[in-house]
Amino acid sequence: MSEVSAAEAALATEGQPTIFDKLLDGSIPSTEVHSDDLCYAFRDISPQGPVHVLVIPKDRDGLTRLSKAREDQKALLGHLVYTAGQIGAKECPEGFRIVVNEGVQGAQSVYHLHVHIIGGRQMTWPPG
Repeated sequence: MSEVSAAEAALATEGQPTIFDKLLDGSIPSTEVHSDDLCYAFRDISPQGPVHVLVIPKDRDGLTRLSKAREDQKALLGHLVYTAGQIGAKECPEGFRIVVNEGVQGAQSVYHLHVHIIGGRQMTWPPG
């Protein structure tokens, strides 16, 4: 399935439990990179670089995409980005990219907000 097809299919399930909920409850295994009270970071199972980590909020609380964030979630969003920066600096000291996919045209395939940390190789511009 292409990224676009996956994003289109995922849109129909927005708001429903996702694979990330199964990772958080332990019913699907993952390789933990970081965990705290607010977020969980783990290695992507389909990495787009030597380092590819996802950072997700532990409590989705309606945060299916960045554009649906509420005013009261600003601190959580800051925490997710700060945590991604700390992980990126540790795992990719020469540089990394932070990505948040949004909606079908942004190729979002899981409707549980997540921050990608991709690095360990030279990134190019523009991205896909």
